[in-house]
Amino acid sequence: MLAGTAAAVALLGAGTFGAVSAAAAPAAPAARAAAPSAPSVGKGLTRTTTHLTLAAATRAAQAALDAAEKADRQVSVAVVDRNGSVLVQLRGDGAGPQSYESAVRKAYTAVSWNAPTSELVGRLGQAPTLKDIPGTLFLAGGAPVRDGGAPIAGIGVAGAPSGALDEQFAEAGARALDK
Repeated sequence: MLAGTAAAVALLGAGTFGAVSAAAAPAAPAARAAAPSAPSVGKGLTRTTTHLTLAAATRAAQAALDAAEKADRQVSVAVVDRNGSVLVQLRGDGAGPQSYESAVRKAYTAVSWNAPTSELVGRLGQAPTLKDIPGTLFLAGGAPVRDGGAPIAGIGVAGAPSGALDEQFAEAGARALDK
């Protein structure tokens, strides 16, 4: 009798499992197709932007670092995109620890104002609070990268004994993209 009861429990369990499995089956293809699709954005509500490729950013950063090394200077180089996000950052052998962050901030400043940072230093006389904008650094050494006159990236160099040298190296990086 015990064997008969065990068999009945097994059949009942199998039947319950089958019922649960059938209820958990995926929806029919027709039900999935009826799901609404995401709405599309209307015409005129988007903008296409130009971005520097990683390969181009790397070429520019390396050209800036090479120019500094040729002049026997130890620097850090940063290339940021139009939004200020770092694409490439190189720290040359012997570059000071402060140069790493300074290079990023100079690159960000150059792309934000579409001007070399040496030009922007002069603007502080008329608007001294510009220096209070987060992420910026109003010291020579940043150069914008443009496409059709519009800023698409910035190159910052820091660590040379003068901002003029830093900017010379940043401009060498920008010129490497002009080929």
